Amino acid sequence: MASNRHLGRIITLQSLYELEFRKKAGDATVDLDTIIAKNIEPYEKALGDTEFVYALTRGVAKESKELDEFLTPLAPEWPIADIAAIDRNVLRMGVYELKNSGEAVPPKVAINEAVELAKAFGSDNSSKFVNGVLGTAFRELGLEDTKETKNNDKSTKKPAGSAAEKASEPADNGAASSEESSRGSADEAL
Repeated sequence: MASNRHLGRIITLQSLYELEFRKKAGDATVDLDTIIAKNIEPYEKALGDTEFVYALTRGVAKESKELDEFLTPLAPEWPIADIAAIDRNVLRMGVYELKNSGEAVPPKVAINEAVELAKAFGSDNSSKFVNGVLGTAFRELGLEDTKETKNNDKSTKKPAGSAAEKASEPADNGAASSEESSRGSADEAL
């Protein structure tokens, strides 16, 4: 069965949000693995790779303080405690994947996925905010020197706005797919 990592990230976000909410409410019975299992259950067949969800959720939860410390200077006008819980957890997930996924999740994919989560579950400006912060994180972590970006050598690219580039672009009729939109988001951050 194929893995559905996008769904896995949705479940991770849901689980992290619930964990944070219950901890702030003083729930002494909160248990991360129980939360994850409950959130996976309705989607287990569609999800496939449940270990991805457990690993990502546990990793983000375990490193949340370190992730917050890393994020703080990237958005100095927005103290981490003042950022909406959804956006805060999306940022944590994105940075965690940028720092820990290596070749398993290319940096642009991690950014795109976080932007898509922000679009789906955050406020109107969440996706732009997440894209900007994770773009800065991408540069701070020195990821522009990775294999992925080396393959995109600027000498092989056409100048922006060239006639050849415009001719190869599809007409924008407002019906761009989600995948096209998310690809553009990460490219803009870079």
